[in-house]
Amino acid sequence: MNAEKNSKLKFQLVEESSSANIRVIGIGGGGGNALNRMIEAGINGVDFIAVNTDVQALNSSRAPIKIQIGPQLTKGLGSGGRPETGKAAAMEDTEKLLGLLEGSDMVFLTAGLGGGTGTGATPIIANLAAELDILCVAICTLPFEFEGRLRAKQAAEGLADLKAAVDTVIAIPNERLLQTVSLDTSMQDAFRIADDVLRQAVQGVSDLITTPGIINLDFADVRTIMKGMGMAFMGTGLSAGQNRAAEAANKAISSPLLIDTTIQGAKGILINITGGKDLTLHEVQKAAQLIHTLAHPEANIIFGAIIDETMKEMVKVTVIATGFEPGLSQEAAAAAGETAAAASAPFYRKTPPPFPLRMNTPPYEFEPKGGRAFDAVSPAARAAAKTPHPSTFAEIDYESLDTPAFIRNKGHQFRKSS
Repeated sequence: MNAEKNSKLKFQLVEESSSANIRVIGIGGGGGNALNRMIEAGINGVDFIAVNTDVQALNSSRAPIKIQIGPQLTKGLGSGGRPETGKAAAMEDTEKLLGLLEGSDMVFLTAGLGGGTGTGATPIIANLAAELDILCVAICTLPFEFEGRLRAKQAAEGLADLKAAVDTVIAIPNERLLQTVSLDTSMQDAFRIADDVLRQAVQGVSDLITTPGIINLDFADVRTIMKGMGMAFMGTGLSAGQNRAAEAANKAISSPLLIDTTIQGAKGILINITGGKDLTLHEVQKAAQLIHTLAHPEANIIFGAIIDETMKEMVKVTVIATGFEPGLSQEAAAAAGETAAAASAPFYRKTPPPFPLRMNTPPYEFEPKGGRAFDAVSPAARAAAKTPHPSTFAEIDYESLDTPAFIRNKGHQFRKSS
């Protein structure tokens, strides 16, 4: 009888600890839009929560859980684009937000920075998560240049506040959309591409935790790589055909929408490779080697592999990189790039120019599932586009981000030459 009880008790303990409690919180208008996109995509194993000062926006949200903050302050009418109002609204409802966070193992905060609620409330929620020792990852967008200096300044301040509060930040400048979409892409479709990058970041991490593999990754592995690491790089690549694994790995580390961050010099890297039954050990080795050559020599690299029978002839590679080396020399970076090029030839291509893109940057066509970007304009148009225009996005202090020195130097050289 006692043996039977002990056996049952052991089974219950294993079952209870088998999955992490992951919550995705969309804050403000931009965060709510991204949340709707994730719900449409059908991400499994996470809880979706919308937080806003605007009751009308909450009512249109697809999230099963909706939280209004600051009802006394804003009367449900929103923050009016003022971050201080968004912050005060979150402070008004800290007890409600703490109750929302309790029991979470990991929280994703998604928001559009530059406005009121997302910019002001997100750092408050991040601080509450820190009080509860919850692994907290912020995935945010930065405004277009044409949105003006005020929103750019507010976004920069909000990003700084987030970096001080969360464990890891993944930032996506909306300005990069001009590089990744063609001239005839509608505004709605362009924003869906940005939202899809947010979705890929959340789904990439949640899949690592919730999907068992032949080389298994779990929540503890993710926590090791992302806890207290600051700015992060996260990418997913999908490919088929010859050299599919190496090409998928290259796509994963070459996202054109992420902020000026590469995996070069990263001290913490998590790699997950997913393929069908035909996935070979040699393919896995080639993909891992490409990523390994760009990392810090003493990087903590955690590797996982999943066999998914639905992935016929396809390979997916997910990479999360953190703990960037700020003092990485240009020589070391160049050597790493040459090695990576040899490892993945002929598919290797460099990441986009590491500097804020100007409004006259030539547009590109974009394949949302990690595909390559091809020129969508003529050589004459590209030559005309080299004429410099004053940037109004100077308030985003890219120098303050955890960007390797050689990337910042390249940005300076470009600005001087242009």
